[in-house]
Amino acid sequence: MCKELKIEFSHTLVSEIHVGKVEELLPTLLPEGRVVAVVDRNVRHLCDRLGVEELFVVDASEEAKTIDTAAKIWSCLVEKSADRNTFLLGIGGGITTDLVGFVAATYMRGIRFGLVPTTLLAQVDAAIGGKCGVNFGGYKNMIGCFAPARWVVCDVNLLSTLGHRELRSGMAEVIKTAILGDAALFALCEQNNIESLAGNDELFGEVVRRAAAVKCAVVQRDLLESGERKKLNLGHTLAHAIESLTREYTHGEAVAIGLAYVAAKSLNGGLLTQNDYQRIVAVLQHYDLPTSVDLPEDELWAAMGHDKKNKEGRIGWVLPTGIGELVISCQ
Repeated sequence: MCKELKIEFSHTLVSEIHVGKVEELLPTLLPEGRVVAVVDRNVRHLCDRLGVEELFVVDASEEAKTIDTAAKIWSCLVEKSADRNTFLLGIGGGITTDLVGFVAATYMRGIRFGLVPTTLLAQVDAAIGGKCGVNFGGYKNMIGCFAPARWVVCDVNLLSTLGHRELRSGMAEVIKTAILGDAALFALCEQNNIESLAGNDELFGEVVRRAAAVKCAVVQRDLLESGERKKLNLGHTLAHAIESLTREYTHGEAVAIGLAYVAAKSLNGGLLTQNDYQRIVAVLQHYDLPTSVDLPEDELWAAMGHDKKNKEGRIGWVLPTGIGELVISCQ
């Protein structure tokens, strides 16, 4: 199976998203000339399998997603005499793809890059859309830019080595995307589980493709997050606050808690029906995802005060109004 999506950032810059087998796609996508890779330590073995040169190995941790790590990669590029014709290849999860995009956008004012995301979360969200950056001051993605990859290859076969927790973390982003704009994808999530998806490449590929398609469509309509693209932050206002206060939760788990919170907020505000609220909470629990957090409320609100969606001191919320529908609000 090979399904292609795309986002047109300009007449000359198109980001292609391919859902298929990386061994078949990579040789057709890599340009002639020099290609160097930045690789997640957990998937270092893929370099030999894919026949790419290893440049730099990164640790897949939020603590390593910093300017310091970016500087080390810049230094390696300088030492390797990489020029503006060098193509940077990122292989790994969302932390790696964010770093690679940021480094590629800033090295020599920009070099071309492509991504092979190896986690579900990265395949359906982090690697798509051109947002990249690093953490700063204890807050996620505070320093960054928009830099679209020339292409992204999403191969569900690369997910076979992921543990249950990593897969369910990725499913939180799939569920988020379904709530945002694909009721049929939401139903697929309800009808299946980690085991049935992981055991069926065709079905899992369809889940990834549908989630990627929703994100591509939203990004295409709002390339620089001036309006509609903020919808992609559904569940993330609280999630980023949780992540700034504790490392107990994965990103997806924090997003799940955020989704349950905004669903309750919408229910209490009369924006969401009881039935849709129950479906959202039930599907999160179906994938063994947390729906609440035990952290001091004042600390959570203080952390949410640093969210990038805030406006004039008011916290920015993305609120579901149905399965496949939502609104943006500042309160």
